[in-house]
Amino acid sequence: MNDLFDLLGIKGPVVAAGLAGGVLRALSRHRYKLREMVASPISGALAAAYLTLPAVSYARIAGLPMPDPADDTTTLAAAFLIGVCAMWISDVLFEFVVRRVSRARDE
Repeated sequence: MNDLFDLLGIKGPVVAAGLAGGVLRALSRHRYKLREMVASPISGALAAAYLTLPAVSYARIAGLPMPDPADDTTTLAAAFLIGVCAMWISDVLFEFVVRRVSRARDE
């Protein structure tokens, strides 16, 4: 699996941290939906894979106090947080699509 991630330019631990964030998000809901239990870890892993490195780079450029660039803990923490937040964005998009489809079906 690491070979595939390397080919895509993605760090495996970043994907795992995003996946863990998505799982946490799915388990923290009061009402469980199958869609959320499946989509949350997937969207967390994908968002972390593609958004973590730009987010950490932007934070460094913006001058936020950050540990040494060689410290992977910062990157993994950012990946986890992005993984948790990704499902909220996914929820908004799902609701938008459901409303759009139901509105089109009613017309």
